[in-house]
Amino acid sequence: MKNKKIREIILGKPLDPMQSDTRHSMALVAFLAWVGLGADGLSSSAYGPEETFRALGTHTHLGLYLAIATAVTVFVIALAYNQVIELFPTGGGGYRVASQLVGPYLGLVSGCALILDYVLTIAISIASGVDALASFLPLGFQPYKLWAEAFFIGLLIVMNLRGLKEAIQILLPIFLGFVATHLVLIVYGIVAHASHLPQLVPQTLGETRELAGSIGWTGVAGMLMLAYSQGGGTYTGLEAVSNNVNLLAEPRVRTGKMTMFYMALSLAITAGGIILLYLLWEARPVDGETLNASTFRRIIASTGLGGEMLNHVLLATVLAFEAGLLFVAANTGFLGGPSVLSNMAADSWVPHQFRYLSTRLVTQNGILVMGVAALAILFWTRGRVTLLVVLYSISVFLTFAISLFGLCLYWWRHRKESGKLRWMRRFLLSLSGFVICAAILAVLLVERFTHGGWAAVAIIAAIAALCIYIRNHYRETRRAIAAVDAVFAHQPFGPVKEVTEPDPEARTAVFIVGNSRGGGLHALLWVLRMFPGHFQNFLFVNARTVDAHAYGGEGTMERMRADAAETLEYFVDFCQSHGMASASYIGFGTDAVEEVTRMAEQISSEFPNSIFFTSKLIFVSDNWFTSLLHNQAALAIQRRLHLEGLQMVILPMKV
Repeated sequence: MKNKKIREIILGKPLDPMQSDTRHSMALVAFLAWVGLGADGLSSSAYGPEETFRALGTHTHLGLYLAIATAVTVFVIALAYNQVIELFPTGGGGYRVASQLVGPYLGLVSGCALILDYVLTIAISIASGVDALASFLPLGFQPYKLWAEAFFIGLLIVMNLRGLKEAIQILLPIFLGFVATHLVLIVYGIVAHASHLPQLVPQTLGETRELAGSIGWTGVAGMLMLAYSQGGGTYTGLEAVSNNVNLLAEPRVRTGKMTMFYMALSLAITAGGIILLYLLWEARPVDGETLNASTFRRIIASTGLGGEMLNHVLLATVLAFEAGLLFVAANTGFLGGPSVLSNMAADSWVPHQFRYLSTRLVTQNGILVMGVAALAILFWTRGRVTLLVVLYSISVFLTFAISLFGLCLYWWRHRKESGKLRWMRRFLLSLSGFVICAAILAVLLVERFTHGGWAAVAIIAAIAALCIYIRNHYRETRRAIAAVDAVFAHQPFGPVKEVTEPDPEARTAVFIVGNSRGGGLHALLWVLRMFPGHFQNFLFVNARTVDAHAYGGEGTMERMRADAAETLEYFVDFCQSHGMASASYIGFGTDAVEEVTRMAEQISSEFPNSIFFTSKLIFVSDNWFTSLLHNQAALAIQRRLHLEGLQMVILPMKV
C-alpha cells in the first residue's frame, strides 16, 4: 500500500480510459518521464556544443551550419529510436536490439560499448559539472579540479551504496531550473542580436565561399565533418527512453514516443541555440571558464539588470543549475550500468551473479565496478573533457550505429509484411540514422584515433575478450552438467502407480531446481541417503527468469513454460513412482531470487515443517575465478530465506 501511494505521488493515479482528460494525463506522465530520463541527454548540451564550436578554430562562421545540423540530427536519431520503442515495448536498449536483430557477437560489442558509455557518463558529467562550478571561482582553484571530481564520484558511490534512487521530486527543481535559465538566456541572446540575423546567412555563405577558395570545398567539408563529429557527445542520452520503456506508464509505446519528442525538442533547442549564441556573441575561450560560462556572462551583463555583484550571482545560479543537472546525469551511470550487466549476464557474457539486481551485494558490486572504472578513466585523462568526449562519442555512436543497422535489417526482412509506403518511410529513416551515426563514428576513429580514440577501441576490445572467455567457461560448464544429467538419466522409476498427495502437516523437503535434471536428482538422492525416512513430502520449485525484453513474443514464453513444466513433471513422477508424496511449483519473474523467495514463503505457509534444499557446483580445480562465476544464486537465495526465518541447505555437486 505504501509503495502504491509513492507511485501515485510520482506518476499520478492510474489512467481511466473513460475519462475525457486521459490524453492530458498521459501527457503529464510523459512530462515526468522526460524529467526522469532526460537529465542525461539534456546535460550533454553543457559540453557537446562547446566541443563542436572549439573544433572550428578560427573559422567560427561555420557554426551556423553546425547549429542546424545538430538540431536536425537530434530529431533523426530520436525518430529512429521511436522504432526501437515500438519493436521493444518492454525496453532493452542497444544491447538487446543488437543481439536480437543483428546477432549475439555484435550484441556483445554493443553491450561492451554501453558499459564504457555508462562509465564515461559518470566521468564526463562530473568533470563537466566541476568545470561549470570552477567557472565562477578564482583561477587558483584550477589545480584542485581533479581532486574535486574524484570527491564527487566517491560521494555518488557512497550515496548509491546506501540505496540512493532518483526521485522526481528531487530532480524536478534542478531540471526545470536548468531548462528555464538556459531557455531565457538563449531566447534573450538571440533576440538581443536580432538585427544581425538578416545578414547572418549571406555573410556565412560569403565567408564559406572565401574559405573554399583557399582550402577547397573538400577541406571545408572535412572541417565541418570533424567539428560535427567532435560534438557527438551532444546526442548521448537519446537512447535513455528506449532503454527504460518498461518504466513508463501504459500505453508504453505512446508515452515513450511523447517522452522522446519532449527530449528531442528540448535538446535540439538547447544545443542548437547554444551554438547559435556562440556565433552571435563571438564566443572566445577564456582561461578557467567554459565557453558556456563566458558567453552567458556577456549575455547577463548586457541585460543591465544590476551591478557586477548581481550579474555574478545570476551567472553562478545558471552554472549551479548546469552543474546540478550534470551530477544527476552522472548518477544515471550507476543506475544504467548494472542494468546492462544484468542483461549481458542473462546471456552468459558476464558473471551470472549480475542478473540478481534485487540482491544488495550484487547491486553494490555493480556500483563499485562502475565507480572505480570512472575514477580510473578520470585520473588517466586528468579530467580533460575534450579527451573524455572523444571516448564517450566513440562508445555511444558505436552502439547507435549497430542498433540502427539492426533496424535497417529488420525493415528489409519485413518489407513484404507492411504497406510499401510505410515500409519505405521507416527503412529510409533507419538508414538515414545509421549513415549519420556511422559517419560520425568513422570520422572520430580516423581523426581522433591517436588523440584517445585508440583507448576506446582497446577498452571495448578488452571487455569483449573477457566476455568471450567467460561465456566459453559457462559453455564448458554446461557440457559438464549435461554429462551429470546423462549419468542420472538412467535412474529407474519405481513400480507404484497410485498418486499420493502431500500432507501439509508432514515433514517436507523442498528442492529448488533449475534446468538440470541431474542436479535435482542429485539433491533428492543425497537427502534420501542422509535422512532416511525423515521426510514424507517432496516438493520441487522452479523459478524461471522472464526476459524483460519481450521481442521473442508469446511463443518464447510458452516454450519456457512447457520446458519448466516438463522438468518438474519428471521429478514429481519419479517420486510418485517410489511411493513418495510429491508436488511442484513453478514461477516466472524478472529476478529469480525474488521469485524463489516469494514461492518459498508461500510453501512455508502451506507446509510449516519445510526445509529447503538446492545444489551448487563444486569444481575439481577451483579458484577465485570459478568462485566469481558460480554459486552466487544459491548463496543469494539462502541468505534471503535465512532472513525470512526459513531453513535452507546447499548441497555440493562436483563437476
